[in-house]
Amino acid sequence: MLKRTCTCGDLRKQNTGETGILSGWVNTYRDQGKGLVFIDLRDRYGLTQVVFDAEDTPENIMELGASLRREDVVTVKGEIRLRDGKPNEKLATGEIELVAKEIEIINRTAKLPILPDDHDADKIGEEHRLRYRYIDLRRPKMQKILQIRHKITQFTRNFFADREFLEIETPLLITPTPEGARDFIVPSRHQTGQWYALPQSPQIFKQILMVAGCDKYLQICKCLRDEDPRADRQA
Repeated sequence: MLKRTCTCGDLRKQNTGETGILSGWVNTYRDQGKGLVFIDLRDRYGLTQVVFDAEDTPENIMELGASLRREDVVTVKGEIRLRDGKPNEKLATGEIELVAKEIEIINRTAKLPILPDDHDADKIGEEHRLRYRYIDLRRPKMQKILQIRHKITQFTRNFFADREFLEIETPLLITPTPEGARDFIVPSRHQTGQWYALPQSPQIFKQILMVAGCDKYLQICKCLRDEDPRADRQA
C-alpha cells in the first residue's frame, strides 16, 4: 500500500528529480490522446498536475490512469519533473508535474449530486449544498474558511493562555432558565415527562466559576436559541 510522502501543495521546482507519493481527489481529467493523460490531483493543501505518459508510465498504470474520473480517490507515486512549456502561474505547484509510475485507486466515485466547484456553488441552492455537506466542504473556498476559523480560534486560545486564562467547558444540558428566546428542549430518556434545555448562554456557569476561584476563564461556546427569525443558523 502506498503511503503519502507529500501533499498536493508541497512540491516545487527544487524537488525536480525526486520521487513523490500524493493522495487526493481527481479534480480534473484530460485525455490528450496519443498516450497522454493529465489529471489535477487535489487535497486540502493544493493542486498538483499528474501526467500519465506512455513513454514513461507502465502500460498497466496507463490503463488505470485512462479510467479515472472526477472525484475518484487515488494515491499516485511518480517522478517529479519540470513541466513542458509555460508554467501555470495560478498554482504554487505550477512549475512541476508528477509522472505516474504507480497508482492505487482507493475509491471509485459514482455520479455525484453536486460537484465541489467554487464557480458553480452559487447556481446550487444552499439547502441542496447543506444536504450534501460532505461534498460541499471539499470546495477550496470552504476549506479556506475552515482553515481561517481554526487559525482564529488557535490564536485566541494562545493569546489568553499566555495570560493565564483557563479554558473550561460548561455543561450543554441544563435546567431551563428564563432567557431572551425559547429553549431547545431535550427529553430525558430515563425520566418520563422530564427534560433538559440546551444553554442559550454560559452566563450562570461563568458566575459559578468566578465564585469557585477561576478568575480568568475562557470558553469558545455555542449559544443555542430557538428563534424564528434566525432559523437558518446557530447563534
